[in-house]
Amino acid sequence: MVGPGEVWRLLGQDGLVGEIVVEEGDFPWLSGRFAATPAFAAWKPLFDRELALIEAEEWDEWEAVVAEIHDNLSLAAPGGPVAEFLLHIEGDRAWFRWNEEPFE
Repeated sequence: MVGPGEVWRLLGQDGLVGEIVVEEGDFPWLSGRFAATPAFAAWKPLFDRELALIEAEEWDEWEAVVAEIHDNLSLAAPGGPVAEFLLHIEGDRAWFRWNEEPFE
């Protein structure tokens, strides 16, 4: 069970990209405050693009951006990495869903 105050980590090949402090959950989504590290600067345009593509309902391009995120970043729960995630970041806010098994 995930609870408020838990810290999730966004990781790249070179280490920590940012941390999400969970503030609330609305199954299957969790949301909280995102604290970026300097490494996030390289990834911010990709997350901005991901949100813009959702707004524009450009799903094929959106899937490509999500694939690029998954190919380069991982999300770790307090107990360790998760197999699959969908993460949105806007400013200092993040919301995500995750699974211990890959999504179908």
